[in-house]
Formats: sequence, structure tokens, C-alpha cells
Amino acid sequence: MKDKKSEHVKAEKEELAENILSADETVEQDEVLPTADENVKELEEKLKSCEERYIRAHADFENIKKRYEKEKYQAINYANEQFARDLLPVIDALEIAYKTADEAVDEVSKKIKDGIGLTLEQFKKVFEKHGIKEIEDNGKFDPNFHNAVLQVESDGKNSGDIVQTFQKGYTIKDRVLRAAMVSIAR
Repeated sequence: MKDKKSEHVKAEKEELAENILSADETVEQDEVLPTADENVKELEEKLKSCEERYIRAHADFENIKKRYEKEKYQAINYANEQFARDLLPVIDALEIAYKTADEAVDEVSKKIKDGIGLTLEQFKKVFEKHGIKEIEDNGKFDPNFHNAVLQVESDGKNSGDIVQTFQKGYTIKDRVLRAAMVSIAR
């Protein structure tokens, strides 16, 4: 009988040990599953982070590309700006010579005046071809295009109107090449 009892106790101990082992395995499996879920969540967060960085980097690249494209076209459009600015005193001198030649009475002086006039016309055509235009100097003073060097009393003009132009101004495309020097009415 003792043998039966001891066998029975032995069987119960083994069953209890198996239950404990299976409980440990269940605990281990429960511990493994949340760890796997955590790993998946962590990897998903890393993927989102990488996607966001990629999107930002791509947007930055596109913005830089557009800015360089714009700068390239500006460089092309305004490449002749300094050259045109250097030619302005030459045109000023030719215009002064043309106005002075009005006083000429002999035939040679008149032909010189005509030659100067033709040269000025050629300059103006070339300037127009390259987008260089004279600034309008009749009407209201605009500080973006005019440089007021003198204020004078004028009966026929309103305050702020241009009275006289001392030096012509020019624009190249949408930039001021040289502001017009003018006097304005008080």
C-alpha cells in the first residue's frame, strides 16, 4: 500500500512539475510575444522616421534645384548688365554732342550731327534688343526709378512732378541700370 501511495505521490509530483514547466513556458511565451510586438512597433516608428527624413530631404533638394535654376536664368538675363552700364557715359557724351551740333551752320557740321544721330539710333536699337530701356522722365517722381537732386518752385507743375532731367535713366529687363537724375517741383 505504501508503494501505491508513494507511486501516487510520485505521479502527482511529476504532474505538478509538468504543470510548473508548462506554466513557465507560457510565461516565457507571453514574455516573448510582447517583445516581438514591441520590436514591430519600434521598427514601424523607425520606418516612419526614415520616410519623413526622406520626404524632407527630397523637398530640400527640389527647392535648391528651383533656386539654382532661377539663379541661372537671372545670370543669363543680366549677363550684359555691367557692359551696358559702362556704355551709358558714351551715350551721354553722344547726346551732348548731338545737342551741341544744333548750333552748327556749315555743311560739315550738319553731316557730323547726322552721323552722331545715326549712331545714337543704333545704340538705342541694340539696347532695345537686349531689354534696355530709357526710364520715363515725364510725370510723377518715382524713387524706384528717379534720383531727385534738386527741388524747385514751378508754377505749371504739381508738387512731386518732374521738372527737368539732368541725366537719363535706364532699366535692363526689370532692374534699374541707372536711376534718372531729375529736379522735382515743390
